Amino acid sequence: IFITTTMASSFGSYAQRSIKPTAAIAAGALSATVFNRSSKQTQNEIEDNTQQKNVTSTLTGFHVLRNNNSSIFSWHTPSGFSLNRNNATALCEAASNPAEKTAPYKPSDPAEPIADASNNEEKTTKPKGGMWGEEEDGLFHGLFPRRQLWRPHVEYPLWHADWDGRQPLPVESDDKDESARLTAQRDRQIRKNGVTKHIILIRHGQYDETHKEDEKRLLTPLGREQAAMTGKRLGQLIRGVNEDFGPCKVKVVRVSNLARAKETADIIYDNMDLDNFDGGIVERADPDPLLNEGRPCHHIPGGKARPSVVERTDEHHPRIEEAFNKYFHRAPMPEMPPSAAENKKETIIATASTRDSNEGENEEKLVADPKHEFEVIVCHANVIRYFFCRALQLPPEAWLRLCTFNCSLTYFTIRPTGTVSCRMLGDIGHLPHDMSTFSMHTGFNW
Repeated sequence: IFITTTMASSFGSYAQRSIKPTAAIAAGALSATVFNRSSKQTQNEIEDNTQQKNVTSTLTGFHVLRNNNSSIFSWHTPSGFSLNRNNATALCEAASNPAEKTAPYKPSDPAEPIADASNNEEKTTKPKGGMWGEEEDGLFHGLFPRRQLWRPHVEYPLWHADWDGRQPLPVESDDKDESARLTAQRDRQIRKNGVTKHIILIRHGQYDETHKEDEKRLLTPLGREQAAMTGKRLGQLIRGVNEDFGPCKVKVVRVSNLARAKETADIIYDNMDLDNFDGGIVERADPDPLLNEGRPCHHIPGGKARPSVVERTDEHHPRIEEAFNKYFHRAPMPEMPPSAAENKKETIIATASTRDSNEGENEEKLVADPKHEFEVIVCHANVIRYFFCRALQLPPEAWLRLCTFNCSLTYFTIRPTGTVSCRMLGDIGHLPHDMSTFSMHTGFNW
């Protein structure tokens, strides 16, 4: 029995697309041979074919299996795919089918909505990202209801520019080129004159987890120390140190409605030392129940979700997603020409550049940059981890792979153009080793 297959376009492209072998295959082709060793002529043909295609059994992922007096090839992949004599015929038939050569690879469970290809017109309506599969039945890989799978606005890893609903529309003009020119000019002004929004998420301090009633789940003595040191760090950030490490314009401190978070926020605010600060007022917002702890969505890896977990996800996800949409968005664009924006900044610095000291001398005053605004949100680990995935447009089901210690800082910037970056994730640099905790776990040996 002698079968020689050369699958340059079909199997070769399939391997590059989904199998991803680590070894380069000469001429972009893979020659695979199943043969019977009893035929000397067949062996000579195999040797000639091997020399022409430069294929050897030493390639990574490619193995020649020997069974009695015959040899077969097998291609192994990390996902468990194995090409052997049983499925070689099927692949050979697929290689000869032109339709199979050009068909794009589609995963069995796409995370993104599959567009309707019934016509070539651009769809005027399309499913919004989120858990929108209310009509779907069955489980996602046997883990949880498919309807509870997060669906992105655009296919991963593409970036959805209008993720917060604040992406400006193109400038209208009868001339297409003129519209593009005016839009590009407008976008440059946004980048130059817009305000960058900074969001600092802080997890509450260590608290007593032995009670079920929220009013009794208060900070431990260590948790109060953690909160106090976090407040001192934020106070330094607000006041600034020198001209290079200048002050930051913190507008508001927000907090969830749970006791441990409110106690943490109170201690943080009290330790910012704002009484001696002659800058702008830092607002203390009312507690927001949207920021309360909960189960934002399912997590992967994880086993099959119990019915109670499915119910909690249905209950908590809409609330936590609403909190994300409420607080994560780009800052409003100030409506002023570029020259006015520059003059405003210069005016602020000029009027506050000097002050009289006790000796009557002029002393330089540190001034916050008006193009940067900060918000502090004191909340909870699950909420912070979910916000991290959502803000960076990563699969939210990865949230449990992250870890945020008590009173850690997770810090985002949202540019006026809508791009988002994370500058810190779970930063506890302000806490010494003997104050580093994750809930009731102390240190790092856990």
